Amino acid sequence: MHHKSLQIYLNDHLAGATAGVELSRRIARAHQSSARAGELQRLADDIAEDRESLLDLMELLDVRPHRYKVYGGWAGEKVARLKPNGRLYHRSGLSTLIELETLRLGIQGKQQLWQALTGPASASGRFEASRLDTLKDRAKDQMTTVDALHRTAASRVLVLHDDRGPEGGA
Repeated sequence: MHHKSLQIYLNDHLAGATAGVELSRRIARAHQSSARAGELQRLADDIAEDRESLLDLMELLDVRPHRYKVYGGWAGEKVARLKPNGRLYHRSGLSTLIELETLRLGIQGKQQLWQALTGPASASGRFEASRLDTLKDRAKDQMTTVDALHRTAASRVLVLHDDRGPEGGA
């Protein structure tokens, strides 16, 4: 991989990781009194740790973090909070669903990052492929966790009903 391409790729993922850390912490804070609070906090902590692993990898590969991309990821997560959710002043269950879906997309992208870097990192000898395997496995576990949380949230928020009456039709 060309160094310039590597710089762009890793910095784009760093921006996404920054947004992911902010989003996962926001979700954990919003649900700190729920039965799944511990699980959400662990997820947020793992995502923050993965961002640190990315920074470590960037340092080993002599890729300098671009602050404007980090700030862009941070700001992008804040702007995303402004989406309409059916309520004016409070969170709705829809917010949780969309946030979990967004978080899952980010985790899936992170897993693809670790996969894409396995060959180049291994060839460079600067970063252990086994570390990338561990990060890929953790991303898979994170997606499983988010999927379970999403199923629970969806069952609470998306109540399907039939407006056609007791017979189901006219």
